[in-house]
Amino acid sequence: MLTTHFLFISGGEIFFILFIVVMVFGADKIPDIARGLGKGMRQLKDATEDIKQEIQKSADKQGINTDFTKDIKNQIDKVKENINDVTGTIKRK
Repeated sequence: MLTTHFLFISGGEIFFILFIVVMVFGADKIPDIARGLGKGMRQLKDATEDIKQEIQKSADKQGINTDFTKDIKNQIDKVKENINDVTGTIKRK
């Protein structure tokens, strides 16, 4: 049996949750809710990026070499790839 799971939630559970959301908020309010969530996520991403840039500018002004962070990020990405190769996808029993 082939089923897909997103965050350990099956298709039937997702359908039930969506059904409850439609019943509580109504079909006409769902696009507004989704739009608001999207805007909120975008603002959070932009704020995070601004903070990163501000830290980078401050480090550059102080003469701090931040090249090592790129090396660390590359090493972390390699470890993530190796973990995915070893474990594969996690399946719910």
